[in-house]
Amino acid sequence: MQNIKKPAVSVPVTTRGGPTSEGDSWSLDDHWPDLVGNLAGQLTEGISALHNVADQLLAKGRISKIEHRALSVPADRVKQAGVTAQQILRFYGGRIRQSHEKVNMGGLVEGVLQERKAELGILGIALRRKLKPVEVLIDPTVAYTFVNAVLDWGLPFGNRIDLRMDLNNWPEHARLQMRVANDGVPPSSNVTPDSLSWMLIRQMALVGGGIEIERTLSDEGVSFTALFTRTVQAVDGITAVDLSDEHSSMFKSLSGTYVLTISPSLQIRADVRDALREIGIVSDSVVDFGQARDAIKARMPNLIVVDSEIKDEEFDVFRRDLLREVFDFPFVEISPDDSSFDMSGFGEFSMAKVGRGNIREALGTAVMFELAKMM
Repeated sequence: MQNIKKPAVSVPVTTRGGPTSEGDSWSLDDHWPDLVGNLAGQLTEGISALHNVADQLLAKGRISKIEHRALSVPADRVKQAGVTAQQILRFYGGRIRQSHEKVNMGGLVEGVLQERKAELGILGIALRRKLKPVEVLIDPTVAYTFVNAVLDWGLPFGNRIDLRMDLNNWPEHARLQMRVANDGVPPSSNVTPDSLSWMLIRQMALVGGGIEIERTLSDEGVSFTALFTRTVQAVDGITAVDLSDEHSSMFKSLSGTYVLTISPSLQIRADVRDALREIGIVSDSVVDFGQARDAIKARMPNLIVVDSEIKDEEFDVFRRDLLREVFDFPFVEISPDDSSFDMSGFGEFSMAKVGRGNIREALGTAVMFELAKMM
């Protein structure tokens, strides 16, 4: 076989004192944004072409819907990686022109969830959310991209997602919280917390203005918090005076409230039932945590009253499991001190206390306060 000679490639060499050649001045360190940008562009362009071919094959009956789906899912993931890389570069390069406006973050988050409802359903994601209308000064496009990036980051870590939008106790900043639980089945080894989505979140927090972020990783899942320092509207709350007013709107909204009492004492269960009935709250009672789990499967309560006599390690496990389902699920403890009455704080593990001899007089107020915090 005849050997074909390859053409020689000459590389300019800089002589001492001579002009600097491109071979010596060029450095990949100076061009990595171009490299990433070109790579991302080729990915999105190539995947778009693949999508078009798959759509045509489906339309002609050459492939089934299941086969089309099998092609589309990984293709969408690759395309999303390319789009995310492009977004990171735009924020990094300052190519995002921001126009700060008043944005209702609760409404925006709900809009994103509605847009992605079908996707979350296909992935088998169980979603819970509690979104309050808090206004923030932020560019609407930045806010929209940020919320989507937070979801994209959290989705690989579990199949149950809790989202909350509210006002932080102090400082009074709008707060976006996300908790992702994996039900004891850890994600695959190729899932990394420092993904492209996380890099986008970090870059947006850096240049978006007024966003402070924090994350926590554990074997049970991940949690994420973003504080928006440019908050312009506080959430209306319910004060202690409102709770003592018999004509308060809170009392008018209790018809659907349901409370579960856990106590081995028949007397405590009866006293709690009577106290709650006086303020129009329906309740059931069980004697232990096994029965409580069965009751919760049938109907999720709005609040749980628990006897301090059974607040042991089994209670801690029970409560942790419930907190995976609902942010800050409210509990009221029945204390052996007959005259005790303590309102809870605003921490996740804070709990109100009512004495055994004070149930009829104080339990209603404690329950109202705990329910008000959840509204």
